[in-house]
Amino acid sequence: MKGKRFSTDQIINILKEADAGMATADLCRKYGISSATYYNWKAKYGDMTVSEARRLKELEQENGRLKKLVANQALDIQMLKEVCSKKF
Repeated sequence: MKGKRFSTDQIINILKEADAGMATADLCRKYGISSATYYNWKAKYGDMTVSEARRLKELEQENGRLKKLVANQALDIQMLKEVCSKKF
């Protein structure tokens, strides 16, 4: 799988260029991206600033970490219930 070519900061700057009046086709040609990629970026980062995008990334990472923590705890609880339910 290909790695990301553009950082979040670069993506936001590209979107700002489009807002300034540059045509979408010209922008896509200039940066070597497809129009689908441009519209996906616009949907995700539409009116964000760089600091907001960084905060979003931090929150997504924290959310992933917390989801793993909850999943591990759920497995531990299930295991303890099974051990307690067995008759010795």
